[in-house]
Amino acid sequence: MASSGPQLQPLSDRYTNRELSWLAFNERVLAQTTRPELPVIERIKFCSIYASNLDEFFMVRVAGLKDQVAGGVTTTGPDGLSPIAQLEAIREVVLDQAGRLEQIHSVDLRAELAEVGLEISNWDELDLTDRKAATAEFESRLFPVLTPLAVDPGHPFPYISNLSLNLAVTITNPSTGSELFARLKVPKAIGRFLQLPSGRLVPVEQIIGAHLDQLFPGMDVAGAWPFRVSRNADLTLDDAEADDLLEAVELELRRRRFGRAIRLEIDATMPASVVELLVRELDLDNEDVFSYQDLVDLSGYADLERIAGPDLAQPMTAGITPTELVGAELSSEFFGRIAKNDILLHHPYDSFSASVSEFVRHASRDPRVLAIKLTLYRTSGDSQIIESLIRAAESGKQVAALIELKARFDERANIAWARRLEEAGVHVVYGLVGLKIHCKTTLIVREEDEGLRRYAHVGTGNYNPRTARYYEDLGLLTANPRIGNDLSQMFNFLTGYGRDVSYERLLVAPTTLRSDLLELIANETTHGADGHIFVKMNSLVDPEIIERLYTASQAGVKIELVIRGVCCLRPGLEGISENITVRSIVGRYLEHSRIYYFGHGDRENAGPSYYIGSADLMPRNLDRRVEVLTPVESQTARDRIDFIARTCLADDVLAWELRSDGTYAKPAGGQFQSHDEFENNAAHRVAMMRESRERYTE
Repeated sequence: MASSGPQLQPLSDRYTNRELSWLAFNERVLAQTTRPELPVIERIKFCSIYASNLDEFFMVRVAGLKDQVAGGVTTTGPDGLSPIAQLEAIREVVLDQAGRLEQIHSVDLRAELAEVGLEISNWDELDLTDRKAATAEFESRLFPVLTPLAVDPGHPFPYISNLSLNLAVTITNPSTGSELFARLKVPKAIGRFLQLPSGRLVPVEQIIGAHLDQLFPGMDVAGAWPFRVSRNADLTLDDAEADDLLEAVELELRRRRFGRAIRLEIDATMPASVVELLVRELDLDNEDVFSYQDLVDLSGYADLERIAGPDLAQPMTAGITPTELVGAELSSEFFGRIAKNDILLHHPYDSFSASVSEFVRHASRDPRVLAIKLTLYRTSGDSQIIESLIRAAESGKQVAALIELKARFDERANIAWARRLEEAGVHVVYGLVGLKIHCKTTLIVREEDEGLRRYAHVGTGNYNPRTARYYEDLGLLTANPRIGNDLSQMFNFLTGYGRDVSYERLLVAPTTLRSDLLELIANETTHGADGHIFVKMNSLVDPEIIERLYTASQAGVKIELVIRGVCCLRPGLEGISENITVRSIVGRYLEHSRIYYFGHGDRENAGPSYYIGSADLMPRNLDRRVEVLTPVESQTARDRIDFIARTCLADDVLAWELRSDGTYAKPAGGQFQSHDEFENNAAHRVAMMRESRERYTE
């Protein structure tokens, strides 16, 4: 085996900071707003996605850094940056991105929106007819729900809810000449923009601002300025101390509403005296204030897609019924297809509803199915899977659902699902102390003529039919008895008591996944220049894994990484990572699948190894979550994974290449787009199936 190689650079030059790498990902999202080939409604949607991403970043990542600073933490990570240094660097990057975003949406995209009949106008740009219509809307829809809150010795500064849009209003009492302050919350239910009969769209806060005399009669309104507060929204639950996890999560959710303020966004024209008041009352620093020349809260641009309708949007794939399942109307046929061959699913190109949802639906109705077990991290309100689990329990089947109550920002929804499932007789398990259940697995036990057979689904994405329409994910439907046995072991461990559980084929965190992956990398390292590693994932952060990849690169192993988001590894470093390439794909479908390929497998099995599953390479995934990677052994499924990998590596439209200095650049070319290729491949598979059927019938 080759040596680990010379340590040519200090650790700070070997790693990119996680937070700055995430901001680089959001920069790639921002770049989608400038792609001229996209319809303008798609480009404005990416403005909203960028803003929403940044909201969550501040509520969780920046909040965590501020907690570290408040706690006196000064130590640095592998990148060499202390919490204070990270906050300073984050502010610099965010201010730069915000300036460019304002130029893009307020100048370029506004003009293009007007060309397609979506003209966004300010109040002072409206003619008399539009103003009369806006006034009528204000009086009928806005005025009745508005609640002005005064701030004076008798009225303390009100609580400003997280991410709410507000108006800071200054008022003068004409009798005394005293200046007063009031806060007015802009109602969300109305939408971000009000469309007038002329077709013009006006920000709701401007319509409210133009009618403040009706809310403060007899007073002189000096001015009104939009502002918005972001709060610490990370759930800091000590579940080891919780007697009842469900009750503990509900209590923590109530506390989250009153989390510490983290960021203040304001209109750039807000007077310094008003800014000072808000900063003081919210217990913020001046470095926490971000001002905007145009609109505050661009996440509201998401409303434009609804107003515009589907004609102006970029078509999204409807997804095909996987060809292996076409015509399997009866449950016996559906399960028979899986028993015959493993089926690899690639969403959204393969319809989630026609595959995974059908898998659980057939199980709920099939009298031969005895039990259904499923892990649930996130789902949606229109989930057929939830209905199927309820139907199965009500029909007398054994049904167990492991619901992760601590899934960030979905805690409240998961509590509701848990209660509904329990009421129907489903055995609901709320998770494990100290661990999040993040794996995406279903196990179905079916009685057949030969005896009991276990059917399984292991996926990379959530059991969420809504996000499955635009999240790119993989799933494996299999009747492999070794995988079924491993899943039985895992579910028994999660629902009951057990220690030292062993798995024959699955790689499971936090028990074996880290050591298994390190062994696979080490074995590939022994093959030097003949070695090959391909990994597709969302994030690469774990220092131990990164160091092992550096070692493999120094031994000559070819390492190809497709990482959508955070990547702390730096490719192309002389003497360290010259054999590693990293690319990120950002487009209309959110890249979410995880693929692991090792050209020589492990030491006991000759030939390549393929895995898919839920785990990214982050400390939390490897050490603090229940994650599952399943081997893919069918040659047909492996061929399809090879096709997916080749397609991602060939993309020169949606792809970005990571350089050794931590920046990303577009590859040369600009002709081949992976998302189009996957859609074309799905259409080709349907055409080939039809042609085959026609030949057979002839």
